[in-house]
Amino acid sequence: MSSLPPLKCIAVDDEPLALGLVASFIEKTPFLDLVGRFGSAVEALKYLHENPGVVELAFLDIQMQELNGLELARVLGPTGPRVIFTTAYSQYALDGYRVDALDYLVKPFNYEEFLRAAGKARAYAELTAQHATGAPTAGPEEEEYLFLKAEYQLVRVALSDILYVEGLKDYVKVHLKSTPRALLSLMSLKAMEEKLPARRFMRIHRSFIVALDKIEAVRRLTVQIGAVTIPVGDQYKDAFLQFLSRWS
Repeated sequence: MSSLPPLKCIAVDDEPLALGLVASFIEKTPFLDLVGRFGSAVEALKYLHENPGVVELAFLDIQMQELNGLELARVLGPTGPRVIFTTAYSQYALDGYRVDALDYLVKPFNYEEFLRAAGKARAYAELTAQHATGAPTAGPEEEEYLFLKAEYQLVRVALSDILYVEGLKDYVKVHLKSTPRALLSLMSLKAMEEKLPARRFMRIHRSFIVALDKIEAVRRLTVQIGAVTIPVGDQYKDAFLQFLSRWS
């Protein structure tokens, strides 16, 4: 059982019946605490500005007048409460992912589906609390795992499981030893590079970071990891050759 207090939540929807349903679901969930319900995103934004840091989780409808749920999430940014979208329109799922939503509930949804989404918010809060109060002063290079946002949840990934990371515009694709199915996470390759310890991982191309201990062979300016051949880009050639001189 979590020792965290209930997550303080708001519900925002311009349809009274939908708002009442989400509010009732929040009120019957022991680890959630409803602190406000609003019929518009503008009202919710006013409350959030007047009560900074209070709300930890927002259940937002997307299609609303004046200011929609996606716009509100963008205004709040990464320092605002975490967001779970509730909407009748499934085509906004990718947009929800882009604003780092924890989940996306398509109406009509039942309490079981709601509870599953709320559970992700609780798990996220617990992981965040553990990270904040965990092993003191352990630097990023001493960590044996990292957490990645993938498929509307935080996934714990062991560093030893990573083969290589591929940059795909706004996303990274993390290829793992343990499964043929790569993890797709909405972040830049540069941001991923900053998360990974430099003693174990190296960026060798504008689109690739490799796990140094997973390199099986080096041929001309390419590296072999399993069946995959990855080129070394001109920009990264000197650093890679310097690494090779220590490796050989």
